[in-house]
Amino acid sequence: MKNCLKLTFDSGQTALAIRVDQQAGLPDALEAIGLGGSRCVLVVVGGASNISEADFLCIKRLFTEVLAPIAESLGAYVVDGGTDAGVMQLMGEARTQIGAKFALIGVTPESKVALPNQHEPTADLTPLEPNHTHFVLVPGNNWGDESSWISRVATVLANNAPSLTVLLNGGEITFEDAFSSVNIGRLVVVIAGSGRTADILADALRGQATDERAKKLAKSGTLQYIDLIDIEKGVENLGQIIKNLLSN
Repeated sequence: MKNCLKLTFDSGQTALAIRVDQQAGLPDALEAIGLGGSRCVLVVVGGASNISEADFLCIKRLFTEVLAPIAESLGAYVVDGGTDAGVMQLMGEARTQIGAKFALIGVTPESKVALPNQHEPTADLTPLEPNHTHFVLVPGNNWGDESSWISRVATVLANNAPSLTVLLNGGEITFEDAFSSVNIGRLVVVIAGSGRTADILADALRGQATDERAKKLAKSGTLQYIDLIDIEKGVENLGQIIKNLLSN
């Protein structure tokens, strides 16, 4: 397929990428880069801004001790936004840190990112996260244009297997990501205490909503929250909760 690319990062790591123009073309496009069949999918959305150092270390543990090991043990696909920042960077680094083999797929607007083999990347482009194994390059001129694509990629990859979205911290675009999951009935697990959007959503789930979007999402019945404090108390318990949800 002419839209397939092999990307080589400065670290020597490689990834397969595919350009896709229409969501209807996703099944063929994903198969062209070796992603097919049916297996459970973990979607990770959010950000990592304005987090205290203590909370950041706790969130890092969530990736290295819970999310990456679960994805590995279940042979899951993991889908996120693919850039070298925030939760996507944490996911990539956790995968490499534990020596995992699961496919990690970044879905991102091509016009917003610097591909590693571009000779002269423009300064305002964001680098891709080098520990990802695959990238789906989608249309769009703004961050947030990828939200519906992330959700659709996850649905195609799951192919009727269980899927789950984990939401941490995050800004305005994280609301779009949450709606994209909720609109197709995918359960969203909000990490309360991780800041910003995650905390606004957790408040809404506790009946303390101040944001209309959060109220609407909370009413969907497909949101639940786990407190960051519980991660510190029992990584094992949290791991079991997420594993059960993905194994249903």
